[in-house]
Amino acid sequence: MADVPDIRIGTTEREQALSLLSEHFAAGRLTVSEFDERSAIVTAATTRSELTPVFQDLPGTVPTPAVDTAPAARKFDPDWSGRIMAVIPILALILFFVTGTWLWFLAIPLAGALLFGTDAERKKARKKKRRDDRNS
Repeated sequence: MADVPDIRIGTTEREQALSLLSEHFAAGRLTVSEFDERSAIVTAATTRSELTPVFQDLPGTVPTPAVDTAPAARKFDPDWSGRIMAVIPILALILFFVTGTWLWFLAIPLAGALLFGTDAERKKARKKKRRDDRNS
């Protein structure tokens, strides 16, 4: 399927192409005006055949999308997860005093499990990341 030039491309492929174009620009292979022209072509591209001329005279190939077989990412970004987790105990304490029930404190470990996953999930993710880093 990657050999079909008229297949439509998505945002991921355009971003990969722009990233590769930026690397060529940083290496001094393109002038500012050439980079601007080629960036505009990549941004407007809808098929792979439109990306081919942009990289024809540059070393490397037209970027192809990496097939992502990993499960969907967690809903929260780790930075936000930490911030949310810092607020949960305070919120539980306020709700405890307002309602008079201690059950709000159960939200603390529940939020941690939902935001950060289980220990097994984190170990599996770390192992996968190490394996990917070694293969790169």
